[in-house]
Amino acid sequence: MKGIIFTEFMELVEEKFGLDVLDEVLEMSGDEGIYTAVGSYDHRDLVKLIVNLSKKTNIAPETLQQVFGQTVFKTLLAAIPQNASIGTSRSTFQFIRHVEDYIHVEVKKLYSDAEPPKFYFISESETDMVMDYQSARCMSHVCLGLIEGCAEHFGEKLNVEMTPQSDDNSTVRFSLTLV
Repeated sequence: MKGIIFTEFMELVEEKFGLDVLDEVLEMSGDEGIYTAVGSYDHRDLVKLIVNLSKKTNIAPETLQQVFGQTVFKTLLAAIPQNASIGTSRSTFQFIRHVEDYIHVEVKKLYSDAEPPKFYFISESETDMVMDYQSARCMSHVCLGLIEGCAEHFGEKLNVEMTPQSDDNSTVRFSLTLV
């Protein structure tokens, strides 16, 4: 997992809960908290940080992942080159399509060891999209938050249903409906 995810997570924890809570979560996790935005790190370290933040704050890990996804969307959006085709997206659905067709492809070109999630599009209309999110990292609630952050960016309101397609949540079906 790319370091930008870790650095953004730690910034969010510090902003929302304070430096003392971040330090305690790092200590609980046996983590020194030294990450670079371009480095690659084991996603289990992020999971450990989320679980320990949940213990410290009594907020469900899924909720923490969702809020993180909503927040990190803006940072990831800002990191996209201005001339990228994804910049022509005019809606949440278009953007999500471009994530699979452009961002995940570019990530693989830049970082051959990267394993971005996969989106499998089941159906799409003007008002509905059904897709399967597949990731060995099982962080579908981060994906949910990213989708919500995207919809906010485009000024759209979505109803989102998540349906696990596997016992370990490595595949989750997202049914998105514009309201």
